[in-house]
Amino acid sequence: MDIPLDIWLRGDNHATTTVIAPVARVAGAWTDADVVAVLEGMLRALERAKHPDALPDRPVALRGFSWIVSPFETGGVVIALELTLGAVVAGPFDVAEGELSSKIERVVSASRTPATTVH
Repeated sequence: MDIPLDIWLRGDNHATTTVIAPVARVAGAWTDADVVAVLEGMLRALERAKHPDALPDRPVALRGFSWIVSPFETGGVVIALELTLGAVVAGPFDVAEGELSSKIERVVSASRTPATTVH
């Protein structure tokens, strides 16, 4: 699934547009793994906009940013992430705002919980 992104870097007066395709399913069918892939793709695209030589598979942590799922004027919803570096908006997606917000909240919260190792 092609996902359009709008990227604004802090300090720039213009936005850039790009496309990522980290998942095959439509937004209404996303699994938690799909949501993680989309968020990571958005964060990597923002990083590449600032640092074009950044490694495409650089590790990503789902923390240190603000996010919101918001209605889009022509229908659907968008995901917006904001960091010190700038902001990135993906979408629109044909999925209920509450459903997508719940999925994002779940995966972001899960990424904050340290893994437990039992020996």
